[in-house]
Amino acid sequence: MRQVYLDYSATTPVKEEVVKDMLPYYTNFYGNPSSLYGVGIEAKEGLDKARERVAELINADVREIFFTSCGTEADNWVLEGVADALKNKGKHIITSKIEHHAILHTCEYLEKHGFEVTYLDVDGEGFVHPETLDKAIREDTVLVSIMMVNNEIGTIQPIKELAAVAKTHGVLFHTDAVQGLGNVAIDVKDLGVDFLSMSAHKIYGPKGVGALYLRKGMRISTFMHGGAQENKKRAGTENVAGIVGFGKAAQLAEEHLEEHISHSCWLRDYFWQKIDENIQGVQLNGPKENRHPGNLNVSFDYIEGEAILLMLDNSGIAVSTGSACSSKSLAPSHVLDAIGVSITKMNGTIRFTVGDFTTKEDIDYVTDVLIKIVERLRALSPVNGQKGW
Repeated sequence: MRQVYLDYSATTPVKEEVVKDMLPYYTNFYGNPSSLYGVGIEAKEGLDKARERVAELINADVREIFFTSCGTEADNWVLEGVADALKNKGKHIITSKIEHHAILHTCEYLEKHGFEVTYLDVDGEGFVHPETLDKAIREDTVLVSIMMVNNEIGTIQPIKELAAVAKTHGVLFHTDAVQGLGNVAIDVKDLGVDFLSMSAHKIYGPKGVGALYLRKGMRISTFMHGGAQENKKRAGTENVAGIVGFGKAAQLAEEHLEEHISHSCWLRDYFWQKIDENIQGVQLNGPKENRHPGNLNVSFDYIEGEAILLMLDNSGIAVSTGSACSSKSLAPSHVLDAIGVSITKMNGTIRFTVGDFTTKEDIDYVTDVLIKIVERLRALSPVNGQKGW
């Protein structure tokens, strides 16, 4: 059976070049990077090189990169750290209704501890408008957090414009760039953000490694207490091999960014054209422009997304019904709800995401299988006759 992976926004396969760079740090350069003898110094050199590579990918200074265990930790660190550091200035935070749960659940936690959170509305394509943010900022606002690229519908937010609005009011700005890293060009100096979250496993690196960009001079509380690692801001012996892998993945992402974007966009558009031409009753969710290069979020009328997913899986095709972090939940998508998608369409939604290893032949195979699955499921649907299918 042919195997086709179309869930690159959930995670990516680790590239061979990344694994090759990581392996020596499990066997030869296994020292603790805080040690002063040879094998520890070798580990520290690998750590430093990786930090340089991640910094180069987003045009940051190496001293502004702090490694974490994942993007979720980076998000938690910013929200909780800024809230603690600036609680005497104010207890108001602004985010959007379509953020990743790493942001939303942390905001809910902060609300239980005396903070007030404003959740901004988005338009029908998932965009936060600068004027909406401007109206929401108050005297006691201490942080704005808006994701760079939505993980479900692929909307690329106008981060530079939003950060400029926050700056006008003297408010700190954070963006969760986990889905943006390696998929859009990122220059933190040009964007004007104060904090930016990243994850290795979305750019063909290992799981269990993330990073946080902290602009020089930012006030933020220490996230983990203990040793003096990560410039005394995040204690704990570093995952050296994983971080080295992140560094290599970042280097490859920078070197092949244009090629990656072009390849993914072409396959994404080709796939949508095939779906739109061959299957009736479909809806593309999210924007056609300013969209994640590999993302297609599609609603199929009168059938369940879970049924489509399971039948695709039986044909060797891996997709998602939404965010991988909440795919086991029966609750409707908060993102689709925020952009006005009806509950019936939500239930028939599939997220397809292509990547570097996806081919045209893969898309042709998936399209052929998908057409048959939709026909079969609609034949079984009690509302099938309403549209003449």
